[in-house]
Parts: sequence; structure tokens; C-alpha cells
Amino acid sequence: MKALVLYDSKNAKVEEIQTPQVTDQTVKIKVKYAGICGTDLHEYSHKTFVTANQMVLGHEFSGEVVEVGAGVGSVTVGSRVAVEPIWGCGECSSCQSGNYNTCVNMKSYGLHENGGFAKYVVVDQSKVFELPDELSYDLAALVEPTAVVVHAIRRSAFKFGDRVAVFGAGPIGLLLSESLRAAGASQVIVVEVSEKRRELAKEMGADVVIDPTKEDAVKRIKELTGKGVDVAYDAAGVEATFNSSLDSVKPNGDFMIVSVFSEPISYNPAMQLISEKTISTSLGYNHIFGEVIDLLAKGSIKAEKVITSKIALDDIVEGGFEKLIVDKSESKILVDPSL
Repeated sequence: MKALVLYDSKNAKVEEIQTPQVTDQTVKIKVKYAGICGTDLHEYSHKTFVTANQMVLGHEFSGEVVEVGAGVGSVTVGSRVAVEPIWGCGECSSCQSGNYNTCVNMKSYGLHENGGFAKYVVVDQSKVFELPDELSYDLAALVEPTAVVVHAIRRSAFKFGDRVAVFGAGPIGLLLSESLRAAGASQVIVVEVSEKRRELAKEMGADVVIDPTKEDAVKRIKELTGKGVDVAYDAAGVEATFNSSLDSVKPNGDFMIVSVFSEPISYNPAMQLISEKTISTSLGYNHIFGEVIDLLAKGSIKAEKVITSKIALDDIVEGGFEKLIVDKSESKILVDPSL
């Protein structure tokens, strides 16, 4: 079968590999759509988390079950599904408390076992979630990043009616903005340098969109809100957005880090100390995939506009990875292995 194989930094090839075979408790899925995530871009550029010599990337995907192994009872051939890609060791204190997303030995399809940038993928039946008829395959490929967002909102101090700011309007930032709107934020402010992504944020319901290259974002946020927002979310992961997010929060407010930082940053704790602001973090998700599927299927979270392109697997390197690195007008690119 055809798949995208990562060998090393900036060395990924679409090539023919052996089609995976089902084993006990596993199912084979024909991939319909697989989304390119910031983690995929990071691995393509730096190969940090992937330690194997060869790995099929891709952890945001939906598809159809085409074969089941012995002992599989939860799904059947023909089932339309999304896959929760992460799992823990099951034995550590994090796993025992239900927080398998913070397991020190957490694993993921697309990083530690072959993932969804392929015609077929084999996964454990416990990671498969059936889709309602109302949820299309392309939107189902957004279940994973939407779960990241929902988990982050739940871990933050957000309450119904709060004013919020989102720094960065890539796929996670856009999904954050939309989900916060759906959750009852009274004002959603998005800060983003890309004109196209600012337009998307506005189309998806952001109340105010700020270009930080044209005006002081923190000053504008404080003018709009008085003392600052109740909660700010960093969905960009650079020093400028970290410090601006923290500065934009009102005294005793909450700053939630959702993004992955590629580089260390400089940070002055006094900015936090003098007004008792809280810095929170969020990693992945746990036990919410089914709920997120329902939210997307019912249209409670309207995520369609996050998808900006659909490409063939053959085009994933130049038309996917390389394009996303240089073209910030793109948001979520979905890969269709059938093209």
C-alpha cells in the first residue's frame, strides 16, 4: 500500500510499504481523511518524538473498518470511525487516575506506531469510536484536534460569560475560538498575524480580531475589557505570544498554554506575581472523544471552515508539510489517500 514514511528530519517519502495485518483485538481501517497537525510538521522538520528509523506519520484520521481481528466485538466491518491515537501504560499513577495523557510512557499512532498517512492502518479496537451518520468523514478527522481544545477549555478557569483572548489562529486557535463561543464566552478576541487566518477567525464567530503587527494587542485588549480578559489561551507557542497572553489577563485571571513550544523563552515572573495570575497547561485529552464526536455531529461546534485544503497522499510533502511551513494562509489540510 502507499504511505508517507518519515526517515529523518526533512526526509519523508510517499512509497509502497507492506499493508498491515490485523491481530487479536485490532481492526484494519481504510483511511478516508487524515489531517496534518503541528506535531506532524514538527516531526517532519526536527524528528523529535519519533525514534524509529521509519514511521508512518498521521494521528488525526477517520475511516471505514474493513477487517477485524479475533476477539473484536465493539465494531464491525463497514463501521464509520474516528481513532483516538494516544494511550498510556495503564499502570502508572497518571494512568490509574484516568490521566493517561500525562503518562510518562504515553504512546501515539503516528509517532510510536504507524499512523494515518496511508491507505490502511491497523489500530487497537479500544481506540476506535463509531461515527453517527450526521458526521462526515472530513469533519471526523477534526475530532482529535477538537478534543485537544475541549480538554484545554475544561482545564482552564473559563466560566460561562467570561471574556477570553486566543493568541494564534492556526487550526487549534480557530477551534479554540469557536469552542469558546459555543461554550458561552461573552467576548472572544483573537490575535493573529496572518490576514487569511484573521478572516477565518471572524467568519467563525470571533467578536474582535487583532493584527499584532499593526497595533499593540495587549493595549487593545485592555481597552476592550477594562482590566484584561478572564482567560487567555496561547495557541501559537512563541515568546511573544506567551508574554502577551500573560499580560492580557486581568488580575487573578488565568493564562492557559495549549501550544507546544519548540524553543525556550524568557519570562519575568513579576508580571504574574504582582497580580496573582495563574499559568495553566493542557496536554492532549482523556476520556472525551465520544463527547467531542457528539458536539461536532450536532453542530454545537462548527468546525467546517478550519479545513482549507484537501490533497492527495502523493502531494503531502510539497503540498502539505512544505506549504504549511511557508504559507500561513492555510489552516487544516486534509490528506485523502484515495486520490
